[in-house]
Amino acid sequence: MFFVSDSTGITAETLGSALLANFPAVQFTRHTVPFVDTIESAQALVAAVDRAAAGGVLPIMFATVKAPEVRSQLADARAVQVDLLGGHLVELEQALGTTADEQLGQYHGVGDMERYFARMRAVEYALEHDDGQSGRALDMADVIIIAPSRCGKTPTTMYLALQYGLLVANYPLTDDDFPTDGLPRTVAPYAARCFGLTTTPLRLSQVRHERRPGSTYSSLAQCTIELRRAEDLYRRNRVPFLNSATKSVEEMSALIMQSMRLRD
Repeated sequence: MFFVSDSTGITAETLGSALLANFPAVQFTRHTVPFVDTIESAQALVAAVDRAAAGGVLPIMFATVKAPEVRSQLADARAVQVDLLGGHLVELEQALGTTADEQLGQYHGVGDMERYFARMRAVEYALEHDDGQSGRALDMADVIIIAPSRCGKTPTTMYLALQYGLLVANYPLTDDDFPTDGLPRTVAPYAARCFGLTTTPLRLSQVRHERRPGSTYSSLAQCTIELRRAEDLYRRNRVPFLNSATKSVEEMSALIMQSMRLRD
């Protein structure tokens, strides 16, 4: 499986992987090849694809390449080819009555400078407010993720910041925050911006065991207690929450944005 792009390869990987997810029983060996933006680089890729084809199984190639001369070189490869841009660009050109810009890599380039810098500011905010490190400027937060340790707070925070430019803080629920009926003092004034995460005791125990094997922290009993306390806290304070056990960061982020009405 080759994901080929004239830019970073992110779009080819994302769209191609979304299609491949419909075939869970098939195992793939994946290769991402970015910056195929010249005839020479296309020819080198074709040689690599042909070598893979010589193994007896025809490769599949997902491509997001705009330049016609580069695409024509890729067409010579011994592979099942899925052009993720070509046909759609033609359709859009016809619908919009104009031709597509030939500049490469626009989607994952800097693009709108203000939007780019907003995302960078959001990442800085997320780093400063990771794991309750800072209570400064929490009034600016779009959302504050609260959860026991190792429920997925940090990766979700960083994804929302980097992908959407949202100001996201996260706060760990620890033994020091219980027993209490209300939210921890640091985040209590911003209850309307809080969103909780939970998981299953077994999953949490497995994740914590990788960090501190054989500890009370990773024991199934401790994980069960912490999750029950957290869920009770969410319900008492009407904090929306979701179970992260079987969800990807992308799915959790989408659900948080929908629940908190953070989409544009």
